[in-house]
Amino acid sequence: MSSRDAPDRPCYEPAWRRPIAGGFRRSADFAVRWCVRRGVHPNTVSWMSLVSASAAGACFLGARQWPLLLLLAPLFCWLRLWFNMLDGMVALASKKASRTGEIVNELPDRISDVVILVSAGYSGWCDPAGGYWAAIFALLTAYVGTLGQAIGVQREFRGVMSKPWRMVAIGAGAWLALLVAVVDGAPAGAISLLRGDSFTVSRFGGLTILDWTMIVIVAGCVQTVIVRLARIVRAVRAKD
Repeated sequence: MSSRDAPDRPCYEPAWRRPIAGGFRRSADFAVRWCVRRGVHPNTVSWMSLVSASAAGACFLGARQWPLLLLLAPLFCWLRLWFNMLDGMVALASKKASRTGEIVNELPDRISDVVILVSAGYSGWCDPAGGYWAAIFALLTAYVGTLGQAIGVQREFRGVMSKPWRMVAIGAGAWLALLVAVVDGAPAGAISLLRGDSFTVSRFGGLTILDWTMIVIVAGCVQTVIVRLARIVRAVRAKD
């Protein structure tokens, strides 16, 4: 039988997909159609999420000298998130979803978490240890999420500190830290801060706002790991 006469191969469908908010779907419709028309491969979109995360990391690292970069870092964090959600939609719409694509989807995602959180730790606005701990728990959260699928039950996306909320938390923390620094330094100190002159990061209870943000991320990841493990254990017991 020639390849022309061969029946169409069924399109691969991922077993589990992260729920996507309706608002995001509506905002992404145009981008999905554009990518399909232009033949943009979903793997390219996946790697763009890592490029965005690297830009966010560069902004965090530069914020030690140029504090205004804290305004940009969250935007790149959320752009990373947008690309990461967009790739799956493009894959399904273009019928290019594949098992290899799932690997390309996951690997840049894990690297992105580490790049963003560790870079935030070295921003000069928090203790580097906080960034490392947040990155470790982000990886643990993602690992537990895929654990259920690996042992034959559902993949888990539940919990208060899933990937989207980690990006919301670090972005909100960055903006709040900059806002407090500007307010505390008003008026002359604020101008000096915006020029990139030396500054003192405000502390509450001995910790900076980004320190507290890292604590919130770690605590949220602990809750998320517990919730996901509990649901996986229940699913395994029900299956047995």
